[in-house]
Amino acid sequence: MHEILQQIRTDLRRSMDGMASKSMREKGLSYKLNFGVDIPRLRQLSKKYRPDARLAELLWLQETRELKILATLLYPADEFDEEKAEKWVREIPTHEIREQACMNLFQKLSFADNLVQNWSGSADEETRTSGYWLLTRLLIMKFPLGSSLNIDELAEKMIADLNSDSYFLRLSAQNALKFLGRSSKELSQKILTEIQDFQTSDEAVKNEIYDSLSFEFIDYSG
Repeated sequence: MHEILQQIRTDLRRSMDGMASKSMREKGLSYKLNFGVDIPRLRQLSKKYRPDARLAELLWLQETRELKILATLLYPADEFDEEKAEKWVREIPTHEIREQACMNLFQKLSFADNLVQNWSGSADEETRTSGYWLLTRLLIMKFPLGSSLNIDELAEKMIADLNSDSYFLRLSAQNALKFLGRSSKELSQKILTEIQDFQTSDEAVKNEIYDSLSFEFIDYSG
């Protein structure tokens, strides 16, 4: 297994982009090690290796951007259980890794809607952010949401988190609300009603949130 890890490291060094790595650091994407390899290239590299839970676990443990992303691409979804998901969500180091984990792995899990319900109710802001981001992915993919998912309750939580000081929590809540509103005229009206005061707020961020969501819903015909 470690021989495969070494081969992957060799592949990454050959694909390394120093300028991209530097740019990511300047934008606040802090990793212990970052080769600057773009996502399409990582997807291409992942096809060289057979999906394997042990390998993915080993990759996830590495403090390296590309190896963590490859872990999400190489973990067989049918071998990934809820206990593992709860562990990984607490170990996500950056929003980029959160996006990739949701897209490459979490959204493929049969119990993904349960994760949304659990994570969105967490007292931990990072976990809630992951829950909202995963919900967005499920809505995009038209995942059949189970009856255990309380959409009205989720909408209330996300609306409340639009007031958060956390940029990524606000962004995740806003994106999820956007897709929820697109799915239901009733929900879109509820969301805009709940954030009506954002329209006249002295805070530019709230003005932008209201403008963005109202733009998404204005032509919704139900």
